Amino acid sequence: MTCDYNLLMDKAREASKMSYSPFSKFAVGAAVCAGSGKIYTGCNIENSSFGMTICAERCAIFKAISEGEKEISAVAIFSPNEDDCYPCGACRQVMYEFQGENEIEIITADKSGLNIRKMSDFLPFGFKI
Repeated sequence: MTCDYNLLMDKAREASKMSYSPFSKFAVGAAVCAGSGKIYTGCNIENSSFGMTICAERCAIFKAISEGEKEISAVAIFSPNEDDCYPCGACRQVMYEFQGENEIEIITADKSGLNIRKMSDFLPFGFKI
């Protein structure tokens, strides 16, 4: 499934505005393109009990999975606080788990435009059961 990466990044940018990040002040939005081609968005949601916090990427992926999707083909990540906002280790493993036969493409943005990388650039030795 091919996704429109500019649209995906626009959706991630919009989602970052919904972030609930009173502690870190680090807003993040994500948009995932599921195997069906449908786009799901998420934002980071913090909690004073930090273990209850969820990242934008996992929020969007879990929304997709809860709606019946079984694989993710691309993930766009945006933060107004940082260029080239990368996924954390937990999000990398979750992304790896839900990629299909083709590697997930991870889209970030900086002042020069979109940067497109493969999942293996972020997690070369992920695992699945």
